Amino acid sequence: MKRVLFHTIAMVLTIWSVGCSNKASQQGSKTSDEEPVAIEYAQGFRMAQGNGYYRIDIVNPWDTTALLHTYLLVDAQSQLPTHLPDGTLIRTPLRNSLVFSSVHCSLLAELQCLDAIGGICDSEYNYIEELRARILAGTLADAGNSTAPDIEQIIELNPDAILLSPFENVRHDRLEKTGIPIIECADYMENTPLGRAEWMRLIGRLYGCEELADSLFMSIKESYLSTKQKVDSAKHKPLVITERRIGQVWYIPGGKSYIAQLLNDAGAEYPWSDNNNTGSLALSFENVLERGQEADFWLIKYHAPQNFTYNNLKQEYTPNSRFKAFNQKQIYGCNTHYMRYYEETPFHPERLLKDLGAIFHPTLFEGYTPYYYTPFDE
Repeated sequence: MKRVLFHTIAMVLTIWSVGCSNKASQQGSKTSDEEPVAIEYAQGFRMAQGNGYYRIDIVNPWDTTALLHTYLLVDAQSQLPTHLPDGTLIRTPLRNSLVFSSVHCSLLAELQCLDAIGGICDSEYNYIEELRARILAGTLADAGNSTAPDIEQIIELNPDAILLSPFENVRHDRLEKTGIPIIECADYMENTPLGRAEWMRLIGRLYGCEELADSLFMSIKESYLSTKQKVDSAKHKPLVITERRIGQVWYIPGGKSYIAQLLNDAGAEYPWSDNNNTGSLALSFENVLERGQEADFWLIKYHAPQNFTYNNLKQEYTPNSRFKAFNQKQIYGCNTHYMRYYEETPFHPERLLKDLGAIFHPTLFEGYTPYYYTPFDE
């Protein structure tokens, strides 16, 4: 047991020392020959191309006057540039990364980079068949729960970088002590759908597929804006509410949230559009009823083996039947037991926008059947 412990400690110290040696030389925060890379929608990161490297600044989403992190991306086949600004050095393309989120795994699948994933967290929530097969075959590391990852497993994997989502006031001291670069993917904090999707351009540069990532984002942007332009021609904007009461609380999107923006772009009115919260609001049933009782449509995401029905919704809580959308049979559900809504829509908002546009303005989308949301049955 002592021998195992000794080797584990030795491995940690070795990796830590290597990680420390990978820090970029401290030559200031910026070099004069850098050219900014144009970012259209994302507010959470900035990119610049220098002589032999990319500099990526991650903006602190909880204090936008400060930076969360700076990364310097240098091709693994090239010599290090002699003058680098301050930042964490990342040799690209990544070949053996540890990816915490299934959302980012789904994006990497689309960017044809699954082979560059050496380990994942929360494997029970990852539905990518190739990755699940590799877990069973023992060729993909399972680093356990993302909130308390298996450090020994991570040390054994020795990834070239760790991709995770940062949270306010949450530190990663144990991970940092391994010396492995931690890439803080704060895309989920973006307030606009295209802003979040644009993070694929950053991830494309990490994995050496920047042209594919840029091309994919351009296609997504054009499709999104085309749908938005179509619904802008609608003369009527229906009132829409989302989600449902769980326990004693009804969580709804804040008025400046990603989903509120999507609803607006889909040609809908949102009862809480005057709210400035970018996250969720925790309301009582009475609060929602007061503002949303006359809503024309009601969208509900849920996770269940069988699709929800109007009868289920009324049995769950009888006052649910007091909403206009309930009585006029205008409730649409997304069953995440079957639909990969959470994995796919963050980087494909154009798909969700078209679904919502077709629900709210069906005459503008004749022949299109919504994919994620379907009408409730009786």
